[in-house]
Amino acid sequence: MRIWIVAAAAAAAVTSVVAASYVSLIAVASVTAVLILVAAIGWPHVLGVPAKKSQSTVIALSALAATAAAFIAPGTDYMRWMPIAAALGLGGIFLIQLFRGTGQSHRLESILGAGVGVFLVCLASGWVAADQLTVNAGNTGMMLVTGISVVIALAASLLPWPDRIVAPLGTALAATAGPLGAMLFTDVPALAAGILGAVAGAVVVCARRLLLAREAPVSVPAALAIGVAPILVIGSLVYFLGKLLTA
Repeated sequence: MRIWIVAAAAAAAVTSVVAASYVSLIAVASVTAVLILVAAIGWPHVLGVPAKKSQSTVIALSALAATAAAFIAPGTDYMRWMPIAAALGLGGIFLIQLFRGTGQSHRLESILGAGVGVFLVCLASGWVAADQLTVNAGNTGMMLVTGISVVIALAASLLPWPDRIVAPLGTALAATAGPLGAMLFTDVPALAAGILGAVAGAVVVCARRLLLAREAPVSVPAALAIGVAPILVIGSLVYFLGKLLTA
């Protein structure tokens, strides 16, 4: 049942971002902010570490700062400030463990796991950056192609088959769905859509593997975070690949 919750969260996340891209940049930023909060709240539950509220706060603030910077950035280098926001967030994680004092449990796990969470969630700013690319003007082509590919990969991930089958199948289907969606609904080049679809599909099937390999119980906040986190990561991939492949 947990994989259904995770898949539903991921599908809702990518659908909401793509739908928001047809409304306005403010709508994309708003949806991204909500997804950031969901991931930030649930990430410490994924790790199973103490000081959940403080670590969630640091993850959320750093990612929201990165997203705000992408929203207001002048010029075309929209993710210029994302590494700085992530670095500040990592510093905040270290401070939390410092204030907890010596001898506290799971300090190393908290630093490593929450640090990864800061970086992953900060990548959500890529959705706001990607929505401002020229290729996404008008019909938000790359955003739509990504959404189609991700949904197809999520559907493949629900198959009750071994990873050695689902992983290449999900990636291949996503890589195929990208060009088909591009030809039917957008003017995005088929090659660019195929590469982006393959990369997005690979992220989804990798997240599936991590979920199935987890032995600890998955709470609802953790399941939502696991579902949303890969979608946030894909946002930056859309931005960078969009700049690289459609410049």
